[in-house]
Amino acid sequence: MPQLRNTLIVIAATTVGVVSLAGCSTTATTPAASGGGEAKTAAVIKGLDNPFFQSMEEGIKAADDSITVQAAQDITDTSGQADRLSSLAGQDFSCFIINPISGNNLLQGVAQLKASGKTVVNIDSPVDPDAAASANATPDTYIGTDNVSAGNLAGEHMASLVDDGAKVAVIGGIAGDVTSGDRVTGFTEGLGGKGQVLETVSADWDRQVALTKAGDLLRANPDIAGFFVANDIMGLGVARAVADAGLTGTVSIISVDGVPEGLSGVESGELTATVAQYPYAIGEMGAQACAAAAAGDELPENVEAPVALVTKDNVSDALAAAPAPFEDFDNPFAQ
Repeated sequence: MPQLRNTLIVIAATTVGVVSLAGCSTTATTPAASGGGEAKTAAVIKGLDNPFFQSMEEGIKAADDSITVQAAQDITDTSGQADRLSSLAGQDFSCFIINPISGNNLLQGVAQLKASGKTVVNIDSPVDPDAAASANATPDTYIGTDNVSAGNLAGEHMASLVDDGAKVAVIGGIAGDVTSGDRVTGFTEGLGGKGQVLETVSADWDRQVALTKAGDLLRANPDIAGFFVANDIMGLGVARAVADAGLTGTVSIISVDGVPEGLSGVESGELTATVAQYPYAIGEMGAQACAAAAAGDELPENVEAPVALVTKDNVSDALAAAPAPFEDFDNPFAQ
């Protein structure tokens, strides 16, 4: 799959933005880009207890500070997130940005929106396409990271750091999670035959769980040469386990996300590298997609956001630009 380091596809010439509250909302209106009447946008995203989704909210705000944003309580709040969308669906919004916790927890609400002729912009975590098609709940566009490509970058970099046949451990998120699985798949492909990949261990996207699981792995396999970790927060838990074992700088740790704490971890040497994706840009593009729809523009079926490998060599650039992308990119829709 293509590696999208420098290409950011943005949907509209009109910028739109956000007022955000977790679990409650403020409503405002924005003139439609076509100049006819008012367009109102609402967003339902994952929990703001995670810095990744905090950055996503910032991106929506940067695009349009009139958007109503509601968030799940946390990464397990599937029913609460669905309730928020159902409540908003009965109001007079013309476009909805959704970032579902699972592939199907928002399908009922999306089906309600599509039956009402509303625009649905799916960002970051995709709805299950087969279930959506069966429920007449297919979003108008999907905007997000190619997680296989993100994992692939990590695997290629790990291959440059470890010896042939070296043991490489893999820490995934929640067992069965599509995002985690895609990142692990991409990592394994990128690593090629360079390392001996141990069985993936799930750490539930949690720092403390990752610390415990990594400690167990190091005790069972003291010759581990590297860890691939499916997000930065877990990566920092792994880094603590590696430090506790006295192996900082000896065992390579590569994670995915590029959240501020992860970038700081690369700067300090706790993490060897992170593959940065851009939740800020994804949120911003979601708002811009709604602006484009209000202007009468046709939305593409899929939009891929960029990823970039951040190492000690370029982390200062990444930190200076955060939460926005630090590399140049083409924006074919910007006016």
